[in-house]
Amino acid sequence: MDEKIKDLSLLLMFLTGWEEDSRKNPGEKAFCSWKGYSFKSLNQLADDKLIVQFKDKKLVILTESGKQVAEKLKTKYLN
Repeated sequence: MDEKIKDLSLLLMFLTGWEEDSRKNPGEKAFCSWKGYSFKSLNQLADDKLIVQFKDKKLVILTESGKQVAEKLKTKYLN
Protein backbone atom coordinates (compact mmCIF):
# COMPACT_ATOMS: atom_id res chain seq x y z
CA MET A 1 0.00 0.00 0.00
CA ASP A 2 2.88 2.41 0.76
CA GLU A 3 4.13 2.13 -2.83
CA LYS A 4 0.69 3.06 -4.20
CA ILE A 5 0.44 6.04 -1.86
CA LYS A 6 3.87 7.20 -2.99
CA ASP A 7 2.90 6.76 -6.67
CA LEU A 8 -0.42 8.52 -6.29
CA SER A 9 1.18 11.36 -4.33
CA LEU A 10 3.65 11.92 -7.17
CA LEU A 11 0.83 11.74 -9.71
CA LEU A 12 -1.23 14.32 -7.81
CA MET A 13 1.79 16.61 -7.50
CA PHE A 14 2.23 16.35 -11.25
CA LEU A 15 -1.45 16.96 -12.03
CA THR A 16 -1.75 19.96 -9.71
CA GLY A 17 1.71 21.38 -10.32
CA TRP A 18 2.82 24.39 -12.32
CA GLU A 19 5.89 25.57 -14.16
CA GLU A 20 7.70 28.74 -13.14
CA ASP A 21 11.04 30.43 -13.71
CA SER A 22 13.84 28.87 -11.71
CA ARG A 23 15.18 31.13 -8.98
CA LYS A 24 18.41 29.15 -8.83
CA ASN A 25 19.12 28.98 -12.59
CA PRO A 26 17.86 32.03 -14.51
CA GLY A 27 16.44 31.13 -17.91
CA GLU A 28 15.43 27.64 -16.77
CA LYS A 29 11.99 26.45 -15.72
CA ALA A 30 11.12 24.49 -12.58
CA PHE A 31 8.02 22.30 -12.19
CA CYS A 32 6.61 23.01 -8.73
CA SER A 33 3.87 21.58 -6.54
CA TRP A 34 2.61 22.19 -3.02
CA LYS A 35 3.85 19.62 -0.53
CA GLY A 36 0.65 18.84 1.33
CA TYR A 37 1.28 15.09 1.35
CA SER A 38 2.46 12.64 3.97
CA PHE A 39 6.02 13.22 5.14
CA LYS A 40 6.78 9.55 4.62
CA SER A 41 5.76 9.72 0.94
CA LEU A 42 7.61 12.99 0.40
CA ASN A 43 10.77 11.58 1.97
CA GLN A 44 10.58 8.42 -0.15
CA LEU A 45 10.10 10.46 -3.33
CA ALA A 46 13.06 12.65 -2.38
CA ASP A 47 15.19 9.56 -1.62
CA ASP A 48 14.27 8.23 -5.09
CA LYS A 49 15.33 11.62 -6.55
CA LEU A 50 11.87 12.21 -8.04
CA ILE A 51 11.38 15.47 -6.12
CA VAL A 52 13.51 18.06 -4.37
CA GLN A 53 12.29 19.25 -0.97
CA PHE A 54 13.12 22.46 0.86
CA LYS A 55 12.89 22.79 4.62
CA ASP A 56 11.83 26.43 4.52
CA LYS A 57 9.36 26.26 1.61
CA LYS A 58 5.87 24.85 1.21
CA LEU A 59 6.58 23.50 -2.24
CA VAL A 60 8.63 20.82 -3.92
CA ILE A 61 10.28 20.66 -7.33
CA LEU A 62 9.66 17.64 -9.54
CA THR A 63 12.86 16.45 -11.17
CA GLU A 64 12.98 15.44 -14.83
CA SER A 65 12.86 11.79 -13.83
CA GLY A 66 9.98 12.59 -11.46
CA LYS A 67 8.02 14.12 -14.32
CA GLN A 68 8.73 11.09 -16.52
CA VAL A 69 7.57 8.65 -13.83
CA ALA A 70 4.48 10.80 -13.23
CA GLU A 71 3.63 10.68 -16.96
CA LYS A 72 3.77 6.87 -16.84
CA LEU A 73 1.60 6.83 -13.71
CA LYS A 74 -0.88 9.13 -15.45
CA THR A 75 -1.20 6.63 -18.29
CA LYS A 76 -1.46 3.72 -15.84
CA TYR A 77 -4.14 5.20 -13.59
CA LEU A 78 -6.07 7.63 -15.80
CA ASN A 79 -6.28 6.01 -19.25
